[in-house]
Amino acid sequence: MRLSQRVMVVGFSLGVVLTFAGCDQQGPAEKTGRQMDEAAQKTTEKAKEAGEAVGEKVEKAGAFLDDAAITAKIKADILSDPLLKVLQINVTTTNGNVTLSGVVDSKQSIDRAVEIARRVKEVQSVENSLVVKGAG
Repeated sequence: MRLSQRVMVVGFSLGVVLTFAGCDQQGPAEKTGRQMDEAAQKTTEKAKEAGEAVGEKVEKAGAFLDDAAITAKIKADILSDPLLKVLQINVTTTNGNVTLSGVVDSKQSIDRAVEIARRVKEVQSVENSLVVKGAG
């Protein structure tokens, strides 16, 4: 190969190498594009986290409303029962677990109140803290 051909080949090769080396460098547009992509990714992650937090709050609110509905149903059923309607029976519900408390006039009243509470579909358990008046 003659010297002039070698110079041309080396010059051409050097041009190709420099061209590709220039492609690896980021200009202002590429840097801005990368920053925008990173910002979009962070925004997506934050939106997902916020959505999960809202979902948890909705679940808690739903559980509270379910508990309130259970309590209201049991109280209504107790008030409509001829044996229990005159008695002061407290009903509290947490996560579907019902606690009955207060003073009643007989063991029969306790059994009836517990039975009413257990009949409600969403009730998970019933804790009886009722006491018979004058007992104990």
